[in-house]
Amino acid sequence: MSALIKRNIKLYYKDKINIFLSLLSVLIIIGLFVLVLGDMVLTSWMEDLEQPEVLMYSWLAAGVVAVAAITIATGAFDVVVGDRVKKINKGFYVSPVKRREIVSGYILGGFMVVAFMTLVIFLLWSLYILWIGGAALSIVGYLQALGVILLSSFMGTAIVLFIASLIKSHSAFNTVATILGTLMGFLMGIYFPIGALPEAVQTAVRLFPPAHGGMLLRRIIMAPAMEQSFYGIPVEVVEEFEETMGMVFRFGEFEFTPLMSVMLMLGTAAVFYGLSVLNMRKMGR
Repeated sequence: MSALIKRNIKLYYKDKINIFLSLLSVLIIIGLFVLVLGDMVLTSWMEDLEQPEVLMYSWLAAGVVAVAAITIATGAFDVVVGDRVKKINKGFYVSPVKRREIVSGYILGGFMVVAFMTLVIFLLWSLYILWIGGAALSIVGYLQALGVILLSSFMGTAIVLFIASLIKSHSAFNTVATILGTLMGFLMGIYFPIGALPEAVQTAVRLFPPAHGGMLLRRIIMAPAMEQSFYGIPVEVVEEFEETMGMVFRFGEFEFTPLMSVMLMLGTAAVFYGLSVLNMRKMGR
């Protein structure tokens, strides 16, 4: 199984175009913020606060990291579609290697790629926030961020692996990856703060499991900036800002706790991994 994991990881890093495409949605989001959306978010929700740019880029960093856990997975699991198109998977399934080891090789290889790349993006954002005058997270904060990133990566690979297990051509998978990358900015509440979206869209975001990874990361990454920017400001104002910016998810009086969000993400990952395993076992028949 370790040989299969290494093979799948090497295939991802060998294809530079695939790496670029898996990062394209992240680059587009950053580009849109630098050119257009950043000024709008800054003037509409953060202009009168202390260190507004630090606060805004901390908010953006959390969303970008959460999106990366999904979009990078589309590149990591291009190998699944490629093996199916080239009939390579047939050779795997008639070999002495156990079927569950083959499936685990795809799963673990994809997860390692996604987790590593997402952590790199998080570290780069952390350095940028420090560079523009922000504060570093506490040791506990970094450990919490690491845990959420690994969980988001685990869930992202599960969702995308399930999609890849259903598709039989590169063109179809690339189309789905493009649509998924485009939707992520909206479903994660990045292009516009969640509070600025129509109520129906807000509901969809709050029910979208990957968005809970973004929400948890916002609570962690924005904590130092929030402490500085909202010092002495009434609690009601802080709570309204947190809900608008997607730092908490509420339905009326009901609020998702961090534990609820973690359980939702774990449950989603388990369901999609189970479905993926069932689909991939059928490939060899």
